[in-house]
Amino acid sequence: MESLVNALLRIHPLTDKALQTILPAWQHWEVQKDHLLLREHQVSDYIYFIHTGAARIFYQKSGKEITEWIALDKQFFLSITSFFERTPSHLSIQALEPASVSGIHHNDLMKLAAGHHEIETLLRKMLTLSLILSQRRMDSIQFETSQQRYEKLITEYPEIIKRVPLTYIASFLGITLETLSRIRSAR
Repeated sequence: MESLVNALLRIHPLTDKALQTILPAWQHWEVQKDHLLLREHQVSDYIYFIHTGAARIFYQKSGKEITEWIALDKQFFLSITSFFERTPSHLSIQALEPASVSGIHHNDLMKLAAGHHEIETLLRKMLTLSLILSQRRMDSIQFETSQQRYEKLITEYPEIIKRVPLTYIASFLGITLETLSRIRSAR
């Protein structure tokens, strides 16, 4: 739980009392490779935190799986629209390797946020960070070349190439596997 505590504190400083209030609400799972934490058409009930492992968020389009996000060690992830609107998700979330994952249920988080200003502020900051990441991803797709997107990805997450199949990386970058191969061979 130490990695979860540190991640929460990086988002917003919490008092010991707030930590003692929120930590028991987090559930923990050890999942195997390919385990689906969320299936398409289910309502997303959890904000997840991956202690160790890798996961991807993806959707189906024209018979293909499109990787929307890749989460590695010590990152939060979720199907944000489904989680907050309480509607079925068009996304699926899959473990890419055995993973240690924690999650906080929507109902628990909303109840805690309603009763504790610090936790409400934490939730607001988590949402803000999620919006910023989404905007940066959109900007990257719109304004950067495939080479620039690849270089940024391996600079920020150098281990991703060893841990995530290239097919998913190419999809995440918005390029074909062939383009990714050309970029990698040109390095």
